[in-house]
Parts: sequence; structure tokens; C-alpha cells
Amino acid sequence: MRRVRYEKNGGPEALFVEEAPAPEPGPGELVVRCEAIGVTLPVVRKVREGKEPAPLGGEVAGSVVALGSGVSGFAVGDLVTGLAFTDGYAELTVLHQAMTSHVPAGATAVDAVALVRSGLVARGAYQAGRVEPGESVLVTAAASAVGGLALQYARNGGASRVVAAVSDAAKADFVRGLGADEVVVYGEASWGEPVDVILDGVGGELLGPAVRALAPGGRLVAFSSGGGSVDAFELLVRSASVTGFQMAAIARNQPDLYARWREEQWDLFRTGKLRTSVHETLPLTEAARAHALIEERTNLGKVVLVP
Repeated sequence: MRRVRYEKNGGPEALFVEEAPAPEPGPGELVVRCEAIGVTLPVVRKVREGKEPAPLGGEVAGSVVALGSGVSGFAVGDLVTGLAFTDGYAELTVLHQAMTSHVPAGATAVDAVALVRSGLVARGAYQAGRVEPGESVLVTAAASAVGGLALQYARNGGASRVVAAVSDAAKADFVRGLGADEVVVYGEASWGEPVDVILDGVGGELLGPAVRALAPGGRLVAFSSGGGSVDAFELLVRSASVTGFQMAAIARNQPDLYARWREEQWDLFRTGKLRTSVHETLPLTEAARAHALIEERTNLGKVVLVP
């Protein structure tokens, strides 16, 4: 089979395609023929900034081709989605059944990687913000897959005002189409009227202006892999708070909640209340181009590799 790998850290140019043996399933595992692979910012950052090369895992969807011992609830031929911890950028990958779910009838593999993981992160961040109907919500990285779904959760949840923060004003029409009332651009002197809740998927230097955009008693939810620091005095003068959110903690510690959110998501997708956005689908051999799209912040929605 073909897979994408890297031997030293760097930008997209560090990625290369190679032939590798087909994987075998262990106990509780499934081998899946990948039909769609979601490209995420954490994986892009891992290739660029990681201390040493690590497996290219991530979100995948495809058809089951083999089952390990002890697997129940799945059959060869099922269309499934889940998280691969090794060789996610490959024609075949291994999923553990605990991190795997069925893709419902009528949905495609591309739908699954554009919706499930990104939507769960958006749902979880929105929940962590304790958003009440009538409050105002600002979403950073609003044109990303997670950000676009977070805008829709805020709109569906009855926010009085939904603000999209983006890197380029050219993305304004796109995020307005997903429910944003207002659009602000990073680097602007003001982000407009303060907001009650900020869902931040960027981190780093953006945390400063984000905190300053909070209204008194406001809440910022930090769910980015970008790190950064917050000025405690800025929180003090606003009586504001910051909450960290990580989807992996929900998956590990609250599997029933994780499963319920996932099913709710598919219901919203079927009824049109959640819409996925796919910027581009690319062949596996163009993984470097996919990473470049994410690094350049030019994508509008999900970037997907299709072996």
C-alpha cells in the first residue's frame, strides 16, 4: 500500500509517499481502506514543529476490510469513520473499535471526515463556553472546518450576535454564509463591540486581542494546539475567565457523552442544521499541497485527502 511519511521535521516539503506493507488488525482493531482523510492543523504543526518525526495519525473514513479478534458491531464492507493513531495518511489504516463509528446511510466518507471530529470539537468548545441564548459569540479561525461548524452551533443555539474572526477579509462572504453577523480580521485595532463568549481555535499571539474583546464576565474557551499565554490583569479588569477544552478528554473519560454528541451531530446534518464545507479534495500524492493550504490559511473549510 501507499502511505505518506516524513523523516525530519519541516514544512510540507518534508512529506513523501512510500510503499509499505498492508497492516494486520490486532485484538479490538479494524483495518479500513481509506476513502477520505481529514487534514488537521495539529498534524500540520506536528510535521513543522515537532521535536522528532511521529506517525501521521488523524481522522479517516472508509470501508472495513478486516476485523481483529474481539471486534463486535462491525462487519467487512461497513463504511466507518474514526481516529487513526498510526499511518492515517495511507491507503489502509488501523482503527480501534472504541474510536470507530458507522457512517449513516446517505452520507459519504468525505462528509464523515468533514463533520465528525471537527463537529465534535466545535460542539465541545461551545458547551465549555456555557453559552446562553441571547449571548454574543466570537469564533476565531472561523473559516476552518471546526470554526465553520462552531459558527453554526452558535447560530442554532440562539446567540444574539455571531462574530467571525478570520485572517483575511476575503473570507468574509464565506463565514457570513455559515451564520456570522459580523466579520473581523486579525490585526485590526478593534474587534467591535465586546462579546460574551470567544471560542478560540488559534491560540498564540491571538490570545491577547481575544481576551481584550471579552465583555465583563466574558468567557474564552481555548481549544487550539497553538499554545500562548494570557495576561491575568486583562482577565481581572473584565472579571473574565479562560477555560481549556480538549476533545480527547471527553472521548477517554465520557464515552457515552462522546457517542451522544456524535449522534446528535448526524441528526443535525441530516436535517440541514449543520452544513459541512470542503475546500478541496486532493489525492494522497498531494499531501504536501494539502499541508500548504492549511499553513497558508487559504482554506475555506476542510481539506481532504482521497486515496
